[in-house]
Amino acid sequence: MQAWRADGNGGDPCDRAGRGCTEVSVVQRFMHPTITIEQSAESRSVARHRPSRRRRWPLPQRFRLRHTPRAMRPINLHVNRSWVAATASGALIGLAGLQHFGWRFAAGIGLLGLLGLGHMAIGEPTRPILERITLRPPRLPATLDGLRIGHISDMHLGFRYAHENLRWAVAEFHREQPDLIVLTGDFVNFAHAIPQVGALLRGIAAPLGVYAVPGNHDHDEGMPDLAAALDLVGVPLLLNEHRRLHWNNTDFWLAGVDDIWFDLHDPVAALAEIPADAFTILLAHAPDVADEAAQLGVGLQLSGHTHGGHLRLPLLGPFSLPRYGRRYVIGEYRVGATSVYVSRGIAGAPLRLLCPPEATIITLRSNA
Repeated sequence: MQAWRADGNGGDPCDRAGRGCTEVSVVQRFMHPTITIEQSAESRSVARHRPSRRRRWPLPQRFRLRHTPRAMRPINLHVNRSWVAATASGALIGLAGLQHFGWRFAAGIGLLGLLGLGHMAIGEPTRPILERITLRPPRLPATLDGLRIGHISDMHLGFRYAHENLRWAVAEFHREQPDLIVLTGDFVNFAHAIPQVGALLRGIAAPLGVYAVPGNHDHDEGMPDLAAALDLVGVPLLLNEHRRLHWNNTDFWLAGVDDIWFDLHDPVAALAEIPADAFTILLAHAPDVADEAAQLGVGLQLSGHTHGGHLRLPLLGPFSLPRYGRRYVIGEYRVGATSVYVSRGIAGAPLRLLCPPEATIITLRSNA
């Protein structure tokens, strides 16, 4: 079958093809970047006698956010209403100040705003911090006292500063030499950045190994390619599975779940056949999995996903939070007998306020 593209001149596809019309299909491309309309041979008489016209698509179709990452679509983000109210109040105060004090006041406020925006967009996102955290999980055996874990989350390669921040984090871990390194998802924000994963993680190592779980963005951009990139540098993805590790003459278990965003997580499968009295560390990209983890007897959960809310102010809290990251937002929590740590992430959208990027060295201490 031969295809003919309508050019608006009312030409006959049968004449152009030089064949019977039954073997010709008309493909007419309207002025739309993603939609092709195909007409069967039965509609050829319409194409023959009526020139093509630009079709006016309904607004919802013409302006669909087809290439907007799933996690950035409004339905998946919760915006703090306190921030909205504070912004509106600030605008009213600014207008009142302009009326009473004139344009000099407005210029001063504008300058302060530009300085603040510069700090949020250029200053803070480029200055990651190595956090040193001590956690005391209630279930931790005394023989695991002093175990050190390096934790990196939310690399979001493809965003500005992500490449440099991840390179910095890997270099810090080379100096710190933790016993175990874990990576809790959202390696990339765009598919074209997947080849960078292997290059930036090349050489990363720890005595007990380096393990990872995926995040929601990884599924959006291409899990098979990401898994292949990680495999090249010897980093296995724990997809609802576990590994038995041995440290200081003691066995413990490291489990990982696939991402809850796509309903792929299965903590029951991840923890299957682990002894009931064993100490287990669970890697889960989304922190709100902690409620399930606590019910299943997990000793420690490490997560990311929230970026700490990106923008934080006293009294107002985080500016926005993603789905499955609204209950446990930043730092340490205790959910029953399960300790939880939520990283602010090493990168993400390059806009931060009082919430700098982090890589984390976690030291476990026993209460015994």
